[in-house]
Amino acid sequence: MTITYEWRGDFENTTVNSLHAEGFDHPVLDIDWLAQVHRHSLGWVCARRGGELVGFVNVAWDGGVHAFVLDTVVRGELRRSGIGAGLVAAAVRGARAARCEWLHVDFDEDLRAFYFDACGFEPTNAGLIAL
Repeated sequence: MTITYEWRGDFENTTVNSLHAEGFDHPVLDIDWLAQVHRHSLGWVCARRGGELVGFVNVAWDGGVHAFVLDTVVRGELRRSGIGAGLVAAAVRGARAARCEWLHVDFDEDLRAFYFDACGFEPTNAGLIAL
């Protein structure tokens, strides 16, 4: 299985909406991902098997040196195959090339091993206010 990763790759909103719904266990929504990432993101990474989008990660930023990994998702039957780590590695390269100094992520407890062990993030102190 050959997977390719593309920084700021082309995608269809319907495909990302479907992938996001599967990955985050919610109904398919009608989000304009293209407008959202072009307006708010440093970049994003598309993972493809052939021409099929099988993974996606968004990299938001503050316009300076901080970037943020959001919405890392891989098609269900392909999870635990290294695609997610490949997405994050491509996000790291893209953020580094943009001269960001920090790449942040937050996640649910069950994803600790993925982000710390597979992707190389380090634990930090952080704060959160639920809105």
